[in-house]
Amino acid sequence: MVSEQEIRKAAELIKQGGLVAFPTETVYGLGADALNPPAVARIFEAKERPSFDPLIVHIASTESLDLLTAEHDERVIRLAEKFWPGPLTIVLPKSKIVPDIVTSGLNSVGIRMPDNEIALDLIRFSGCPIAAPSANKFGRISPTKASHVRKQLHDIDCILDGGPTRVGIESTVIELHSDGFVILRQGIITMQQLQEIIPHSFTATINKEIISAPGNLESHYSPVKPLYIWGEHLKDMDTKNAAFLSFGTIPVQKYKTIEYLSRKADLYEAAANLFEKLHLLEDSDVEFIVAEAVPETGIGIAIMDRLRKAAHQYLP
Repeated sequence: MVSEQEIRKAAELIKQGGLVAFPTETVYGLGADALNPPAVARIFEAKERPSFDPLIVHIASTESLDLLTAEHDERVIRLAEKFWPGPLTIVLPKSKIVPDIVTSGLNSVGIRMPDNEIALDLIRFSGCPIAAPSANKFGRISPTKASHVRKQLHDIDCILDGGPTRVGIESTVIELHSDGFVILRQGIITMQQLQEIIPHSFTATINKEIISAPGNLESHYSPVKPLYIWGEHLKDMDTKNAAFLSFGTIPVQKYKTIEYLSRKADLYEAAANLFEKLHLLEDSDVEFIVAEAVPETGIGIAIMDRLRKAAHQYLP
């Protein structure tokens, strides 16, 4: 486990403008001082991330909301009481202190409080909010272990190895409107759970030409090997050198390798295993990967969002 001394050393690097990869409950993040534009620019450089894709700012206390946001909204407090620390990002009007490079020039900023003690201590010891996208090359498979970070990022200052992440997919991202909220990115926190706190907005529309939350490009989360989603259009494909990523509900044969998101069709287990299994198969000697679809209910919506984006160029 990571010691307090290691976290404090990493926090000193953050204060000096460095880049630190650290675990959260979702995936590993690549963090820098959110209020230091040159440090944030290093995130974009290390990830080869386009400047139009905004970053999420991580905080350790709701008191930071007053620093980072331009308006006070009681609904945020209600959401925070229910879901923070946790995998929910809330997009809010930003204050002038938030650099434009963090928000890609938008007037809003995504904020969340991670449910991981290493992450929270890093933020506290750094004394600043931390901007952190996933710690991987842009568009590639998100990292759920420190080894996944090492595989993709070679020019960062520190990796805090906190073991495998618990949730396994990125946070739900929502934006508040006058009559409720809209979901900008699907995650483990579902619309039904959110509606127990505030209503869903049926009048707000999302401008798809403006990326106001990460992970919203059509192609994302992609392994270097072709990824297909199983269907009848693949029935005649030669799969003797392929891998099958199973949800445990359909019979599988004639594949070189079979890996299971879940053997018992458990959506939470599948979410936790998704990126780890994709990394494993990406590094294996198979030619391509075929993934079984999961039911699009609850967290299954988020899993299929990731799979479709990972398989985008190979969709029928």
